[in-house]
Amino acid sequence: MSLSFTNSVAQHGRARALVPLCVGAGAYLFFLLVGDTLLQDSDSFWQIKVGQWILDHRALPYTDLYSFTRFGEPWLSTSWLSQVLFAVSYEQWGWAGPVILTTIAIALSAAILVHLLDAQLDAARSVLFAMLALALSLHHLLARPHILALPVMVAWVGMLMRAADRKSTPSWVHLPLMALWSNLHGGFVLGLALIGPMALVAIWDLASREQIRLLLRWFLFGVAALVASCVTPYGWRTLLGATNILNLGELLSVISEWMPANFASFSAFEAALLGLIALGLARGLVLSLPRILLILLLTWMALTHVRSIEAFAFLVPLVLAKPLGSSAAPMEPTAHGESWPARHVTALVALMIVAAAWTSTSIYMGHHRFTFTMNQTPVAAVDLLQQRKAQRIFNAYQFGGYLISRGIPVFVDGRAELYGETFVMDFFKAVEVKKLDNLTRLLDEYRIDATLMVADAPAAQVLDHIKGWKRIYADDIAVIHARDDRQTADAPAAAR
Repeated sequence: MSLSFTNSVAQHGRARALVPLCVGAGAYLFFLLVGDTLLQDSDSFWQIKVGQWILDHRALPYTDLYSFTRFGEPWLSTSWLSQVLFAVSYEQWGWAGPVILTTIAIALSAAILVHLLDAQLDAARSVLFAMLALALSLHHLLARPHILALPVMVAWVGMLMRAADRKSTPSWVHLPLMALWSNLHGGFVLGLALIGPMALVAIWDLASREQIRLLLRWFLFGVAALVASCVTPYGWRTLLGATNILNLGELLSVISEWMPANFASFSAFEAALLGLIALGLARGLVLSLPRILLILLLTWMALTHVRSIEAFAFLVPLVLAKPLGSSAAPMEPTAHGESWPARHVTALVALMIVAAAWTSTSIYMGHHRFTFTMNQTPVAAVDLLQQRKAQRIFNAYQFGGYLISRGIPVFVDGRAELYGETFVMDFFKAVEVKKLDNLTRLLDEYRIDATLMVADAPAAQVLDHIKGWKRIYADDIAVIHARDDRQTADAPAAAR
């Protein structure tokens, strides 16, 4: 091998090693620039509030503390670590803190995906898959715990897939990833559920005796991962808390992020599915049955719940990487024995990229103030409710998080697993006035003294015509109705 060829291979290897970092830095700077789009879900408010409570009390909540309809009922915070991280960052830097934390998680997810794909695919295709994954996930990239857990999910599934591709067992060294995931977000159950399908990929095409031996090792790893998932302050109850959301039945079809994919209009997800079919047809991909089942499972999840589209976007490329790499031309060799100066030059360039990203952050934060989307923050309306000392407020679902942040007990908020299917379905039917009796019954049953609805809610329009209620405030965001004291006082007089 000539000296010039050796040098070119070494230079190519160093450049390739920097690709994941460059992708991560680019993603970080882009989402920092559009950081306000990450602040669009009022769940961020109560997530921060819970994190602040944990820090103040040096304990974790076991019961509801924020509603007057379920106060004291059992409730576990399965995202406690994410909530603490959000609370600390918010206390230090305001909304810039959660935005930066979220953009770092997004950047790490993209960088880890490129790094994992790099073992099978060329850099161009690895970067393309990462960009497509981010594009497909745009609707669910929010300052919430599931994003802080996203890089852990990609790393965990990438580790499982790499072991399956090598027909070996995952290293137990990676079990702390599962422990970290289970403390960050309840979605860790997906990581546990994928161990079985990955084991099938690993044992496929092996001799029977080797299959049994390898399957046993995967089974032991699965048991160890299950134990690792319980390494949280809640212990084994973490599993129960994480799976409660899956038992909400009809309610999952009402909450927007749990709704099934809608193909009434052309979407990025629809384009991705068509592109996936076209890729398979064009390249003539031949996949093993377990690998096909894995892709079908991830596709079914994305079709069933739109919040699972990011799992589809980030994990399907990992499943396809080896078949795609095997059908492509051989990749250029990379240098494994780089000299001492070469390694340090690579490290220096990496540090420069990180420093440039942080400097850009400091400059941008110096003249930009991140703000939450206005339609989730009825500031003026809540100010009026506090002036009137309203105690029992029938609030819109999307206003629950903001009310919690203001220290006001809520009727309902984004913790659907706390309230249960029957209660929340009754609430939605009342707000949509599908049954007028639902609305009046809930108002009386819970002794509501004021309502806080979105401006165009059917319930807000109906309350204008219900005896005993009076509209006292309205703007483009919210409408307030309060009990009409005059009519309430007239009722006993009429009875006499």
